[in-house]
Amino acid sequence: MTQVLAIDLGGTQLRAAVSSGDPASLRDLTREPAPASLADFTGRLAALRAEVGDVTAIGLAVPGLVENTQCRWIPNLPYLDGLDIAALFPDLQIGLGNDAQISLLAEAEAGAARGTSDAILLAIGTGIGSAVLANGRIVAGARGGACSFGWACADMDDPGEDRSGWLERMAAGRALDDIAIRLGKANGAELIAAAREGDSAAITALQKPVQSLGMALAGAVALLDPEVILIAGGISAALDVLGQPVLDAMRRQLPAHLRPIEIRAGTFGARAGIVGAALAGAAGQNWRQIR
Repeated sequence: MTQVLAIDLGGTQLRAAVSSGDPASLRDLTREPAPASLADFTGRLAALRAEVGDVTAIGLAVPGLVENTQCRWIPNLPYLDGLDIAALFPDLQIGLGNDAQISLLAEAEAGAARGTSDAILLAIGTGIGSAVLANGRIVAGARGGACSFGWACADMDDPGEDRSGWLERMAAGRALDDIAIRLGKANGAELIAAAREGDSAAITALQKPVQSLGMALAGAVALLDPEVILIAGGISAALDVLGQPVLDAMRRQLPAHLRPIEIRAGTFGARAGIVGAALAGAAGQNWRQIR
């Protein structure tokens, strides 16, 4: 039986679990701050492997660009750039992927996109990850970076940045935190809670990130014609506040035949990455093909 060490590594947090490869068997091991250096990362993975014992595979979700078993470009954790996970664990099966693509694997195999052949996922947390399911396969692109909607831009005057895209700077968790602080609130979660309670200032402040998300998604829907749009990551819990405004902003930019699109929260919410990592580890390098 495959025993998978599943790792969901974000820009600020690391989650680890052990699984036989299916969501029902997943057992949490830890949730802790992300390692601060390459030495910390490699040491922590080795310690977790030793803790689990009989591991046959590692599934790892990372917030950036990967190719096969190599981390190519991880903007929030640059110490991973160029690291080959298979070289660290040559005796194990490796399922390595971008965190949004790994989250979509979870939803397509066992969650809100199960039974669909075409879907878009946005994983909105510290940054914005994204992934596309097309004809039953998660799209990788020529260099592993397909469908990076966090880099979508609807502002011709934006000068751009090397490590984060326009949409990510407009609508990710860090952007919501900045907006919240300007309104005297601690973070984006407090901002959304205030909007939920009818706070007009909070509702107004959310209009710009909401419209940014809607415009970016309109372009994606026009290009891909998915059956559903899934929202994963921490923002998935805020769809009662943000879902309809994002849908309205998106529909304004779409023709009538593409407007009946649904936005729904992923089944696994913020746990989609760890569930998908377990599935990817069990499947190995061919994890993008949905069974």
